[in-house]
Amino acid sequence: MVSAVFHSPAAAAESASPTKPAPAATPAPKAAAPRRPLIDVRALAAAVLPPMAGIALLVGIWALLTMNSTTFPSPAATWDAAVQLFADPFYRKGPNDQGIGWNILNSLQRVAVGFGLAALVGIPLGFLIGRFAVLNRMISPLVSLLRPVSPLAWLPIGLLVFKAANPAAIWTIFICSIWPMVINTAVGVQRVPQDYLNVARVLNLSELTLARKILFPAVLPYMLTGVRLSVGTAWLVIVAAEMLTGGVGIGFWVWDEWNNLNVQHIIIAIVVIGVVGLLLEQALVTLAKRFSFDE
Repeated sequence: MVSAVFHSPAAAAESASPTKPAPAATPAPKAAAPRRPLIDVRALAAAVLPPMAGIALLVGIWALLTMNSTTFPSPAATWDAAVQLFADPFYRKGPNDQGIGWNILNSLQRVAVGFGLAALVGIPLGFLIGRFAVLNRMISPLVSLLRPVSPLAWLPIGLLVFKAANPAAIWTIFICSIWPMVINTAVGVQRVPQDYLNVARVLNLSELTLARKILFPAVLPYMLTGVRLSVGTAWLVIVAAEMLTGGVGIGFWVWDEWNNLNVQHIIIAIVVIGVVGLLLEQALVTLAKRFSFDE
């Protein structure tokens, strides 16, 4: 007895065709990576909380010491005076009665001119002193002699030469802020590796090309350190110079408020002077990081 096996056409076609590979398994979807928060709360707290705690401690000690004082203002009274003062910082009621905003701007203008002149003279002079031994031996004793002189000792010389208070104050800023830039730039040039200079000598580079291609990148961190020190010195000097020369400026404003026995405004001015100096230094720190060649 013969038995027959019947197949459907589709089954016959599948049996006649070559073997097909098994379909690839669909990959399982990857688990989504945890999204990082836009703000690192821990880092922000570590950066903000300690300074705030220090300020709160200082204000608390100040409040305790002035609790029963009739001469020294309390933090609350000083705060109220500051609110009134900064409500209109740019008023004008005469040449000697202007808002604290105008006084700050006038002081910053003098600092910018004196500091800029010091940079134009001090940085090239530092390069020359560091590059040439003869100039180093000639000028270094003068720098060592003049650098420790008090800023206020230079003010009468400026008044004698310029016959006016404003250029005398700028002169005082210039002569006191030039030394950090001269010294730091010269030290940076002297610490350039000798191998760099030997390569420049082999390539027969000109002195200008050597300064631009080799010395400047190597000396830049030292130079910016000198600039930071100089701007702090300039801001420190202008307050003392304006106290003696008068006119419009934060130093003159402090002295004028002392003559009016307004201690609250003096404390506010001290805080303002510190904040402006801090902002100037932080701006130069940011500039130093921006132009640093270190990775």
